[in-house]
Amino acid sequence: MDPEYSLQDLVRCHLCETITPVPSLYCEFCLIHLCKACVGEHLSDESTEHKVVPIKKRGVLYPKCSKHPTRLCDTYCEQCDIPICFECGSSHEHLYHKQVGILNVLESKKKTIQRDLQELENSIYPKYKGIASKIPIQKSDLKKNSQKLITAISEQGEALHKEIDDAMDKLKSDVEERESKHLIALNRKEKEYERSISEITRNISELKKLLKSNDVSYVSAYRSRNAEFRRIPPNFTISFPRFTPQRIDEDQINKLLGSLSAISIRTEDHGYSVGSSGAESSPPGRPLIDEPRIIKDVNTDYGEDNNLLTVSCLNDDKLWTCGHDSVMRLYNLNGILIESIETKSENMPFDIAVTQKGELVYTDYKDRTVNLVKDTQIQTVIRLRGWKPSYISSTISDDLLVVMISDDNTQTKVVRYSGFSEKHTILSNYKNQPLYSSMNRHTKYITENKNLDICVADNGARAVVVVNQAGNLRFTYTDPRSTSEEPFEPVGIVTDSQSRILVADLNHRIHILDHNGHLLRYIDKCDLQSPFGLSVDTNDNLFVAESETGKVKKIQYYT
Repeated sequence: MDPEYSLQDLVRCHLCETITPVPSLYCEFCLIHLCKACVGEHLSDESTEHKVVPIKKRGVLYPKCSKHPTRLCDTYCEQCDIPICFECGSSHEHLYHKQVGILNVLESKKKTIQRDLQELENSIYPKYKGIASKIPIQKSDLKKNSQKLITAISEQGEALHKEIDDAMDKLKSDVEERESKHLIALNRKEKEYERSISEITRNISELKKLLKSNDVSYVSAYRSRNAEFRRIPPNFTISFPRFTPQRIDEDQINKLLGSLSAISIRTEDHGYSVGSSGAESSPPGRPLIDEPRIIKDVNTDYGEDNNLLTVSCLNDDKLWTCGHDSVMRLYNLNGILIESIETKSENMPFDIAVTQKGELVYTDYKDRTVNLVKDTQIQTVIRLRGWKPSYISSTISDDLLVVMISDDNTQTKVVRYSGFSEKHTILSNYKNQPLYSSMNRHTKYITENKNLDICVADNGARAVVVVNQAGNLRFTYTDPRSTSEEPFEPVGIVTDSQSRILVADLNHRIHILDHNGHLLRYIDKCDLQSPFGLSVDTNDNLFVAESETGKVKKIQYYT
């Protein structure tokens, strides 16, 4: 006996009570068995709907109609995205809607589930596993590097004898503190990846259950999460600090013992977009908090007579600043002055920036030069003719972006320098119209976003002008709350690790935009007084230079 029919051989017809031979028939709406002789009689009853199928095809579980509980749904309304019965399908509610057989929907859904399952198992899941597998290796390398640093510090300490014991212990403590700090970051990322992998695993299990199920209600309720899982997290890489020993000088032991470079964490996109042609892949965002808060107030020597204009993070603990005098000053977060450097020409530095190598660069507007500070020595690296350099920024690739004003104040351009050689100029749009306002008295702070967009806070145009790497205009942002009495006054500009754009507004607030220029929120409840220059550290903490008070405020705006 064929096992497929073994349990059906004893089925009894509900009308004539005759034991029906295999294959018997079944009415899926009336839920009764029928022999071939009784099918005609059963179908002649027009008071109800019928659907007679061979009993071996009875496996599909048709859902009951929510409006007509005595009827089963064999049709699916695509507009309403619900199963419907024959009576519903004939009603005015669904009269002009596209209706398909419910078995077609079941088959289509299962095909989607099968594709999602294959993508999760063959593409997405291995990617997550590959990324997560790198974390333990980096943790091991982090430990090894820390031990090497401690050894190097110890060797240098032996040369400096007892006089440098305190400073040596401090540096050791710094190494261990940084190791602990970034080990926490690595552990957190590892847990995030493990959670994602666990979620994918659960989803795979659920999809497998769906593929085995013939419950239309259960299967039709499936909603794909693959688009969510396609956003593969970026590689999480730590750039280890280095120990730089100095020549021994008993009068400057603390300074000459050496220093640890700032540890940095960078992300690398995979460019992965399975099944989503042209879709943009981006790292998961760090949510903004409802109420940004001031973490630290750094008091400087600037004030009403010497306005503070620019702040630029050397690392997470030190800040370069400049204002309305010829001196650039380096402070720690306790407001202690660490170093002062006067410009080569004794002119006021128009703007400053810190390169990826940790070197200070500044523009000298009057002298038409861009200058590099290296080991307290100043070297002129760019000298202009017919143009005056104003604002400057260092890029991820360690290029320099310089805003320039023509001598006759009629044109403004942005020039990219690579190795101090001119690489690209951005002046006008495709209609040969100027992209930027030209008056030299208006600020035009500049920065590069993580997506390589070039962002200029053009105070003269009362707008933020953003172009792509090729210099083509992407968008222009103006404050939706601005009025003629209180116009948008953009000054400092900076971008964070999530490609968000932060813009200082002299109306005592900071604008936070996404990478497409959409306003996400304002920072306007941190008692900001004339916010001017902006900078962010490696943890996306925001540093705001207040021009009138001379304070630098460290603000947390993310969770």
